[in-house]
Amino acid sequence: MPADSLPDVAGYLVPPGAELRLANWSPRDRRAFAGEKEEAGELVERLGRRLEELQELLWANRRHKLLLVLQGMDTSGKDGTIRHVFRGVDPLGVRVASFKAPTPEELAHDFLWRVHREVPGAGEIGIFNRSHYEDVLVVRVRKLQPPAVWKARYAQINEFERLLTSTGTIIRKCFLHISRDEQRQRLQARLDDPAKRWKFRPGDLEERALWDDYQRAYEEALQRTSTAESPWYVVPSDRKWYRNLVVAGILIEALAGLSLAPPPGDATLDGVVVE
Repeated sequence: MPADSLPDVAGYLVPPGAELRLANWSPRDRRAFAGEKEEAGELVERLGRRLEELQELLWANRRHKLLLVLQGMDTSGKDGTIRHVFRGVDPLGVRVASFKAPTPEELAHDFLWRVHREVPGAGEIGIFNRSHYEDVLVVRVRKLQPPAVWKARYAQINEFERLLTSTGTIIRKCFLHISRDEQRQRLQARLDDPAKRWKFRPGDLEERALWDDYQRAYEEALQRTSTAESPWYVVPSDRKWYRNLVVAGILIEALAGLSLAPPPGDATLDGVVVE
C-alpha cells in the first residue's frame, strides 16, 4: 500500500510536556480522511490487509512487541475498536487483557504487578482494554487513594513504560475521545434495544455524572505520560468508522517504522524439491 494511502494521524498526537485541554480536541474531527463513511470502505480494507502483513512479519521476526493501550469513557468503543481493527489479524499473535477492579491478591501487590504479567511477548501484539491508567483515573475520581498515592503513579508509569520500550516493546496509547452527547445517545440506545440492554449497568449513570472530573483526570494523565517513546493519541470517536480508521493508521505507522523483512529461511533447504 503506498505511503500516501495512510491516514495522517500526526495531528492527534499529544506532544510530550504540552498542556492539554480536551475541550480543544473535537470528537468529530475529520482531518485524516475528508471522505464520507461509504467512501472509507476501500481504505479500511487496505489498512486491514496492511496490518495483517505487518503483524505476520512481527510474529516471524520475534524481536519486537507491540502494545496498544485503549482508554476512554464508557461507550467510547474500546471493544468495537478491537473487533474491527484486528478483524483480519492472526489471533495466535494477539493477546487482549482487560483490567477490572483488582482482586485481593492484586491489591496485595504494587499496582503494576498485574499489568506487567500481561505485556506482550516477542512477536506479539498486546491490547489493553483499559489498563494501568485506571490507577490514575478511577482511583483519582472515586477517591480510592489519597492524592499523594495516585500522583506518584505518573512517574511510576513512565518508568514502567520506559522499561518496556527499552526492551523492544513499541507502545501506542489511544484515548478514544467522545462527546458527552454522543455518550448519552449510545447509553440510551443500549437501554432501548433489548438485545443490547445487557451492556448497560446502573453504575454507568453514576460514572456519567462524574464526566467533568474524568475529563480533568484524563487531561492530566495524558499530558504527564505522553512521551516520545510511548505517546498518547486523542482519537476522535464520535464516528465509529473514523475511530477505527485512525487507530489502524497509528498501528500501521508504528509497525512500518520497524522496517521488518521476512527472516531468512534455513539455508540447508536450498534446492529441496517437494515430490
